[in-house]
Amino acid sequence: MKAIVQPSTIGGSILAPRSKSDMQRACAAALLHKGTTFIHQPGHCNDDLAALDVIQKLGAVVVIKDDFIEIKSKGVKPINDEINCGESGLGIRMFTPIAAISEKKLSVVGTGSLLKRPMNFFDEIFPKLGIAISSNEGKLPIEIQGSLVPRSIEVDGSLSSQFLTGLLMAFSSSEASDVVITVNDLKSKPYIDMTLHVIKAFGMKEPVVEGYRYFSFGTEKNKERKELIEYTVEGDWSGAAFLFVAGAISGTVVIEGMREDSVQADKKILEAIKASGAALSWEDGKYSVSPATLKSFEFDATECPDLFPPLVALAAYCDGITKIAGAKRLTHKESDRAITLQDVFGKMGIVIELQGDLMLVHGGTGVKAAKVSSHHDHRIAMAAAVAALGASGDVVIHDAEAINKSYPDFYQHIISLGATVKLQTN
Repeated sequence: MKAIVQPSTIGGSILAPRSKSDMQRACAAALLHKGTTFIHQPGHCNDDLAALDVIQKLGAVVVIKDDFIEIKSKGVKPINDEINCGESGLGIRMFTPIAAISEKKLSVVGTGSLLKRPMNFFDEIFPKLGIAISSNEGKLPIEIQGSLVPRSIEVDGSLSSQFLTGLLMAFSSSEASDVVITVNDLKSKPYIDMTLHVIKAFGMKEPVVEGYRYFSFGTEKNKERKELIEYTVEGDWSGAAFLFVAGAISGTVVIEGMREDSVQADKKILEAIKASGAALSWEDGKYSVSPATLKSFEFDATECPDLFPPLVALAAYCDGITKIAGAKRLTHKESDRAITLQDVFGKMGIVIELQGDLMLVHGGTGVKAAKVSSHHDHRIAMAAAVAALGASGDVVIHDAEAINKSYPDFYQHIISLGATVKLQTN
């Protein structure tokens, strides 16, 4: 599919998409919860659907209602020999340790870019936890056979926090006692805060956290779990970031459904919006963002690398050179996002320099009409579409359906705000 986005002035109110990070964690916790879970305001992007499929393959019974999902589970009891995490990096890294709670031999597979992403972590750590593993030289497919035995281990947190999320949930569910997970150089700490929030909300055994370095499970028993858990998925700051940038570029947008006290890493988009000079306010549970004279800014995205695409779209309209740190975190995403952003925005007339961990965006020079590809990356597709709102002419985005991975309603949402977008099959 291709999306043809015309220069547009937008305005109005929009309910932000639901957080796939929160939704997938809730699905995992619902599987581990021996009882019934109601997930309210669930997401429905590709990654969310993959998570629901995984927990069903691991034994949960899922019933989708009009505005909530009912999940019944007796714990990890696989009914299939294979789980498929789709193209979800969080899904593969979180569900693999959880699946290993079972004694059943399982194949763990994925699709698309996930087939190229490194999974060496499992080869290194799983044997220490009593799990037999066979991988494709550190990549998918993986074959595992548990059951997982919680032990004190030391892990490298520099590549992704998602591995740690899976271990924390698996340890909590497996009655981990008197063990410590020691983490070196943990990245994306806010995502671990989200994991800990879900663990607490579901009444699971909580680790004692010391400086994001030591995660200790004591000798106390798990809390007495409730038969029924009700959980509401919060708004997605990763997806909403594109709406905030659209408002800063092209017209006043009011964004509803976001928690002001959210621990999501990508809430930092608010700092960038303010630093750029755009008008931003919070009132009655709603954020409002409007255009102004935009200026270049400096931003550290090391802890929130998913913000790079919307940050680049914003920086393209800011006079001067915007400096964004954390570019090394972009290599193992759906695409090599640093190179992809350089390519896509280069075609739109915006120069991007890469200097080690630093990305320099030369903004204020005008965004041009262009034909670009999403490179099958959902966030690249959305960044190009948002940047197109103030372009000199139409921007044609090929492989535009990539948005379905995280924000399937994206085009319809910006259309409802007044953007002119034509969607065509290739």
